[in-house]
Amino acid sequence: MGNRLEGKVAIVTGGGSGIGEAICKKFAKEGAKVVVAGLPEDPVEDVVKEIQETGGVAIPFSGDLSSLANAQSCVELAVKQYGKLDILINNAGTFPETNMLSDFTEEAFDYLLKNNNKTVFAMSKAALPELQKTKGNIVTAGSESGILGIAQNVPYGASKGFNHAFTKGLAAEQAQKGVRCNVVAPGPIDTGWTHKETGPMDSQMEKMVTQATILGRRGTPEEVANVYLFLASDEASYVSGAVYPVDGGTLIAKGPAGELAADSMKKQPKEELDLEHSKESHTSVRK
Repeated sequence: MGNRLEGKVAIVTGGGSGIGEAICKKFAKEGAKVVVAGLPEDPVEDVVKEIQETGGVAIPFSGDLSSLANAQSCVELAVKQYGKLDILINNAGTFPETNMLSDFTEEAFDYLLKNNNKTVFAMSKAALPELQKTKGNIVTAGSESGILGIAQNVPYGASKGFNHAFTKGLAAEQAQKGVRCNVVAPGPIDTGWTHKETGPMDSQMEKMVTQATILGRRGTPEEVANVYLFLASDEASYVSGAVYPVDGGTLIAKGPAGELAADSMKKQPKEELDLEHSKESHTSVRK
């Protein structure tokens, strides 16, 4: 166990799988008390049990966090259980469909905005009164596609661009209240989203997103969680309003750069976290 978040209380939305699971386990390992929040169908209770079995402290919250009432209940649970709230991680999101815009369904678009944007709005609004008390911080999930845009999923990139601008505005607004706000912008990460068997990508897109990185591979959930840890910790005390790419160099790649990467760059690092749900995909359109 580390101590970089010793004494801190954190809510992590979308904490049941993928990057969210890694953030929850990394934060707990570093001493935080974690509220693992997700939709009712997400394995949040499994993640809580796994954290507790390794000596960490965590509780679950299940609910649709795009509802302000549910968001407030989640914050109230954290404060009731642990006495305060220091960190909000707006990780929840969805990647429901890949299609040309002319074929992109309205149902998928509405679901995208609900989960990628309204949840960020509701959770941030609900958490701010408590974060102002603790001089805490918010870290929100963006994407390299929120900077570059993304073909065959134009609305997804736009939803992440919203999160970038939302966070920058919130950082400027909340500095006077002592609250920092930042964005982590992943590229292709080794979760259910980026495999054709478990997500909406076809084989061509699956290959394309990997070769668009200069490292020639997907990132791991733990590699992303490491950046969340830094931004959420006191080590990032002079960082606010920033968008941190964790994209394997996607933003500077030119052409199929991954083909040229050294074999050592393409090899994923050995992970320390026991991630049981990294390949689970919760991306289907739900009403």
